[in-house]
Amino acid sequence: MLKAGIVGLPNVGKSTLFNALTRTRKAESANYPFCTIDPNIGVVNVPDKRLAVLKQIAKTEVVIPAAIEFVDIAGLVEGASKGEGLGNKFLANIREVDAIVQVVRCFENDDIIHSMGSVDPIRDIEIINTELVLADLESVERQREKAMKKARGNDKEAQAVCTMIDKLLPHLNEGKPANTLEVSEDEDLVMKGLHLLSSKSVIYAANVMEDDLADSESNDLVSKVKAYAKESQDAECVVISAQIESELIDLSSEEAAEFLADLGVEDSGISLLIKATYALLGLETYFTAGEKEVRAWTFTHGMKAPQAAGVIHTDFEKGFIKAEVVSYDDLSELGSVAAARDAGRYRLEGKEYPFKDGDVALFRFNN
Repeated sequence: MLKAGIVGLPNVGKSTLFNALTRTRKAESANYPFCTIDPNIGVVNVPDKRLAVLKQIAKTEVVIPAAIEFVDIAGLVEGASKGEGLGNKFLANIREVDAIVQVVRCFENDDIIHSMGSVDPIRDIEIINTELVLADLESVERQREKAMKKARGNDKEAQAVCTMIDKLLPHLNEGKPANTLEVSEDEDLVMKGLHLLSSKSVIYAANVMEDDLADSESNDLVSKVKAYAKESQDAECVVISAQIESELIDLSSEEAAEFLADLGVEDSGISLLIKATYALLGLETYFTAGEKEVRAWTFTHGMKAPQAAGVIHTDFEKGFIKAEVVSYDDLSELGSVAAARDAGRYRLEGKEYPFKDGDVALFRFNN
């Protein structure tokens, strides 16, 4: 299962957000730096309104949503790349995740200490990005020395690594994250092998107070973060209120909806953040639907039918014959598989069919 790491400076709301995402109180949340030391890991269901519709069509009571993993990582401080604070531990934990959710504080509150002494989300973002870039520079220099030795022996792979690093070093030295460097598909494959921290996809979570959630556009700090994220990394920014979510943990879904309605909002931003992170990881969903259960299966964008079948079981991929497929839109519009078949919307697809988000499938395979 792919993992997204929740990162940020101390006391920006990371652990509170993690607890909200996982609907638990697993992560300690306190008004002092480094209350998170060892990373907390939680599996989070991906909200998907399509499941309720498929449940009715399939006439089943069992619904299994898609899920992704979130990791709450210790707060970073300036100098982390040199081991300051919990720097080495923090950076090692980031290396293990597939994408980054960077939480930035967009509210003033004298009762909650900010590690830098003031609230400035752009400064906070740049501190974290700088530390990732500095760690990458050190890593790239080490990898370059090893690759150069192999390249002298006419090792083609090592030569490609050296060429990639020579292109990357000036970019990193300018303080720019690796994920902003324009590369070809071949270069991208080589860069992935370098396992750089700043090459990971990122999404920003702008954490606001309760009063700002209904009208986040009026929050200047949020506007700055959105503009910075778009301009510097072409990244998305989702507005969330970790404070509100912490109050919703113990409420039923009906009570939570009522609570949010009283605040003038439909969602505290958590559902949007989960779905945006799912997409950031390059993930999509197809469904199986029958009397036994309706289930959402996670696949990587671009997967063809046999690989998508293999998500369920490797035997499905090995013995793949055909996939019976109908799109969710067609099935929900027509109301049943029989009606979709009669309307010519139910299809047989072969090995070259690229699965699409929302496909409802049944696989034929040899045992």
